[in-house]
Amino acid sequence: MTDPIADYLTRLRNAIKANRRIVELPASNIKKEITKVLHDKGYIQGYKFDDSGVQGTIKIALKYNPSTKAPAIVSLERISKPGLRKYVKSDNLPRVLNGLGIAVLSTSKGVMTDKEARNLNVGGEVLCYVY
Repeated sequence: MTDPIADYLTRLRNAIKANRRIVELPASNIKKEITKVLHDKGYIQGYKFDDSGVQGTIKIALKYNPSTKAPAIVSLERISKPGLRKYVKSDNLPRVLNGLGIAVLSTSKGVMTDKEARNLNVGGEVLCYVY
């Protein structure tokens, strides 16, 4: 697999389109950090890391609106790809939907959103947009 983050986002996207409540993914450290960011920002209901076996798995409980059954995540878009990495400086951080969405960045201080990176004045690699 050449791009595990794209696979992670695609599995989440497919589970949302199929109206699944729980999705199970192969784990890695970067996927765990992205999952924590999505949970902290309210895009997923919960998660559980299972480290049994060689690689381990991540179980994610997806979040839906109870009355309209609409998912909390409307779009997941991969930005930085293995063939073309996208790096930004602290003064050029992206704004997703004029601040309504989040950009997930991998910085020297860890994986965080664009708003947290702006507050810490750090740049990094733009992994994905979520809204």
